[in-house]
Amino acid sequence: MGKYFGTDGFRGTANENLTADHAYKVGRFLGWYYGELKRRSGSNEAPRIVIGKDTRRSSYMFEYSLVGGLTASGADAYLLHVTTTPSVAYISRVDSFDCGIMISASHNPYYDNGIKLINGQGEKMEDDVIELVEAYLDGKLTAFGQEWSEIPFAHGENIGKSVDYISGRNRYVGYLISLGMYSFRGMKIGLDCANGAAWNIAKSVFDALGAETYVINAEPTGTNINNNAGSTHIENLQKFVVEKGLDAGFAYDGDADRCLCVDEKGEVITGDHILYIYGRYMKERGKLINNTVVTTVMSNFGLYRAFDEIGIDYAKTAVGDKYVYEYMKEHDCCIGGEQSGHIIFSKYASTGDGILTSLKIMQVIMSREKKLSELAAPFKVYPQVLENVKVKDKKAAQDDSDVRAEVDKVAAELGDAGRILVRESGTEPLVRVMVEAQDEAVCRSCVDRVVNVIKLKGYTL
Repeated sequence: MGKYFGTDGFRGTANENLTADHAYKVGRFLGWYYGELKRRSGSNEAPRIVIGKDTRRSSYMFEYSLVGGLTASGADAYLLHVTTTPSVAYISRVDSFDCGIMISASHNPYYDNGIKLINGQGEKMEDDVIELVEAYLDGKLTAFGQEWSEIPFAHGENIGKSVDYISGRNRYVGYLISLGMYSFRGMKIGLDCANGAAWNIAKSVFDALGAETYVINAEPTGTNINNNAGSTHIENLQKFVVEKGLDAGFAYDGDADRCLCVDEKGEVITGDHILYIYGRYMKERGKLINNTVVTTVMSNFGLYRAFDEIGIDYAKTAVGDKYVYEYMKEHDCCIGGEQSGHIIFSKYASTGDGILTSLKIMQVIMSREKKLSELAAPFKVYPQVLENVKVKDKKAAQDDSDVRAEVDKVAAELGDAGRILVRESGTEPLVRVMVEAQDEAVCRSCVDRVVNVIKLKGYTL
């Protein structure tokens, strides 16, 4: 991770540690950088950069600041307006943009925001370009073989323009609909849009495929995104599905790159369940390339036991859909994801896509003619306790010798019957302490032991 950009973009509290000036400078750099690449390859065309945003109040401020920076450097900015992160990735790729920008802090509260950079292949931006952006933000840019105290402005007819590109978002909606292999007619489906980017997209897709669609949290105000809504507060959808007698429910986060599900009984279907259900479905059809599902170190023990029983291999990466996708691309894998609901289907998308994930789960339900609870039943979840500890210094807290000693002691006691994982958040000032074992009381006790040491050493805020 860099000084500004973590595993999921440049994220912070709006106008505190992520300001409109930051956004302007990011736009200035990207507009200049891609223009310079074109000039050095013999092209006089203006760079084309596409921008999407979620429903946060500050997203408009950051959008206009980015546009100001991009056009001042000679790039044309194409605006998708309120849309999902995966739609920006899709349009960046299929419409041959130089890069894409998504303004969102995903599942964070409304007062946070973020700038996610996407390359022209619809993938997360390369680290070397991110490093150049950070160098420019710090006034220490070295690029194209020279140092730059400042980068040049465009002048005259070379100043960029902004373009309303709502048609791009509409084309993404059409793409999702085209992936529906079955009619959903007769199915009653609930959607929790988190008052975020999916609010005006998800229902349109499910309606077009014939579902009887029921929606909650699709009235964004700019300050209610993720507020007791969406995949981070799935208890609302659980209650809604049971009360309405629905066949299934799908909950998205603020930028709709993740999805969690609820079965007809109101039980939560996590990202691990989704990997099991769709991985098994692909294997049964002979479509699971390399017979491998890509997971992260946060996936549940029970998932690996379930895969072992049906003969599916698995890989484990660091936490972050960036790392999942990198492994999938390098090893030619077709499905991977995280327990949190970031699921990547490499045949259809280059990033996690919550709405696509819900369509793929519907495909299994319709194809197998089984209820969602039946599809998930063979996967037995090990009890897991996860505590997020807010700290002053993530690395110092995690690397402290006393903390490490307690972690090692817990690991030795758990042996082969469980595991402990301590890691720092890539986007927030948190150390995450997670324990899995066959008994929840054991999990809780082990987590408390490690958290208490972190507190006693004075790292907590």
